[in-house]
Amino acid sequence: MDAPHVVGGPDPAVPGRAALEVSPLPGGRSGIRARGEISALTRPSWEHALSELARRHAGVSYVELSDVAFVDVAGVTALAVTAMNLPDGRVVVENPPPQLPRVLAMFWPGLDRIEVAL
Repeated sequence: MDAPHVVGGPDPAVPGRAALEVSPLPGGRSGIRARGEISALTRPSWEHALSELARRHAGVSYVELSDVAFVDVAGVTALAVTAMNLPDGRVVVENPPPQLPRVLAMFWPGLDRIEVAL
């Protein structure tokens, strides 16, 4: 994942059209930064980014979500499944939208492979 991967596109003429951009973290940290929305329209891009994250995982991977406005339950599920399938270590989710920690707590209480840093 060397360049941002974009699905959808912000198009003011099409209300409700979502976009998601995912790029590597700067500064040599292992992980990704997402910007936009994680929903049915952008899920393929999100799942691709998570599979790349898992492929490159080495102990701790970071997922920076401060520029994500919304993540649906299926997007949180993809993140949880990715973390559960890692051979070791954990995923640190930084600055997620408010619904992400609530969905994790509701469906995966005690999942120690994900750490949420608010």
